[in-house]
Amino acid sequence: MLSKLAPAGYYIALRVGFYAPEREMNAFPSDWTDYYTRDGLALVDPYMQWCQRNAGISRWSAVDLPDPYSVAFAYRRFGIPFGASVSITGTITEPRRSFGVFAHPDREFSEEEMALLHDALDQLHSANNDVLTPAQAAALRLLSQGKRQKEIAALLGISISAVKARLKSASERLGASTPIEAASIAASSGML
Repeated sequence: MLSKLAPAGYYIALRVGFYAPEREMNAFPSDWTDYYTRDGLALVDPYMQWCQRNAGISRWSAVDLPDPYSVAFAYRRFGIPFGASVSITGTITEPRRSFGVFAHPDREFSEEEMALLHDALDQLHSANNDVLTPAQAAALRLLSQGKRQKEIAALLGISISAVKARLKSASERLGASTPIEAASIAASSGML
């Protein structure tokens, strides 16, 4: 769903603690990610800074923060001219914040799309690490071991269509675009 809403890419940091998130998801193009990482732009990105200072959602065009390193220009130069920043704050008992930057290649996000982005991030922020059913985790575990759907079906004693359904529902729960991405997220989060 997120890839359809933000076709130019997105970055999500879930439950950021002292410095690092519990989990992150990056669906930006690799050339942009490489440039962004190489130049250390995360600490000077006005769209990321907005997320740290605010709660809610804002179109990038409405973010009015200093940009001395011309990060907004760099986004545009890489074909990422439009976007939205979303920030979900924690609670007193669980103060971790989650945030995301979502991009569109050719237009501003509509109000409806922005609400969907906010809701999707809120769901990911609120989800605990036990978001997979045992059946979904088993299918993802085998997929992460390089097994094909036919092999997974045989090993689990279920039909191939049941394997596909488990992988699809696991991907949706984890906000992943593909089952391979879901397996990676689940493995790195200790769910497998």
